[in-house]
Order: sequence, then C-alpha cells, then structure tokens
Amino acid sequence: MAIIERTSDGVQDFDRLIQAIATRQDRAAFAALFGHYAPRVKAFLMRSGTAADLAEELAQETLVTVWRKAALFDPTRAGASAWIFAIARNLRIDAARRQRREALHAQAEEPEPEPVAAPDHAVVTAEREQRVRAALDHLPGEQRRIVELSFFEGRAHGDIAGLLDIPLGTVKSRLRLAMNRMRTLLGDLT
Repeated sequence: MAIIERTSDGVQDFDRLIQAIATRQDRAAFAALFGHYAPRVKAFLMRSGTAADLAEELAQETLVTVWRKAALFDPTRAGASAWIFAIARNLRIDAARRQRREALHAQAEEPEPEPVAAPDHAVVTAEREQRVRAALDHLPGEQRRIVELSFFEGRAHGDIAGLLDIPLGTVKSRLRLAMNRMRTLLGDLT
C-alpha cells in the first residue's frame, strides 16, 4: 500500500497513517501505527511508574483512542508522536485518579473499629448507675416517674402529660425540678 510508504530518510510518515485511519479507516495503517507505538507507549507508561499490566492495558486503550479519534488529529498542531503520547499521558492520569477514588471509597466503606473500652469501664459505669439510682430514690414519686418516662422510656413530654393525665407545663416543671435536684445530688458526675 502506498499509505505505509517511508519518507526519503527511511522513516514512516505516521501523520499520514493517522490521516488514512481518519479518512478511510485503513486497517493496514492502524496495524503499522499499532506495531510501532504500542511497545513505545507501554515503555513510556512504565517509566512513569505504571505497573506493567496496567501499562499494557493503557497502551492498547491509547491506540484504540487513536483509531476512534483519528479525525481530530491536526498535524499542524502536533506530530503523531506528540499526539499519541499526550493521549497515553491523559489516560494514565485518568487511571491514577480512578485508583485513588476507588481507594477512598474502599476506605469509606470499611467500618470503623469499635472503640476499646478502658479496663475499668464496666466498674465505673456500674458505679455511676448505682449513684444515679440512689439519687432517683431521693426524688419525690411524681418527679421520679416523669424522669423514668422521659429518659428511660424515651417518651416525649406531651406523651407523658397524656399518660399521667396532667398538664404539659406540670410535666416540664416537675422534670426541671427533678434535674436540679439530681444535679445537686450527683454534683461531680455532671
């Protein structure tokens, strides 16, 4: 084929090969381009730190991109080598970004380890519970009942008012009085 001719100095005219791919989807021109550039692109990618298997994959993807986008090649702006290696460099950057994103997503999906409780945590917790229960025993019955419904059963103030058949303001007042009394009784725990 005349498209794969060598120039007067014996070098193939790769710009014309790309133009043949763009205009006629010339498979012989693509084969010549692939045979020349695939190993060079792979070596370039490996020199820039890309693993061999990924470098080979990216070299193939580079030349497939050349096939698909050959019509965009402008020999007045850059030669074939510059254009092909720019495609390879951009694909390498995209792959590195993809790997970083995947690594970040993998880290985000890993559950955080449960915090390890201090050895004396169970003892301290039991002691606090005992002190809180003793302080609750010092509250008047109506205040203790509201504290139990609010904090231990998680009921809303309006629900407590309905359950005990007392006004909402009374529930809030008794709870406020109970909390003040608990603060006084527990002092150093709050």
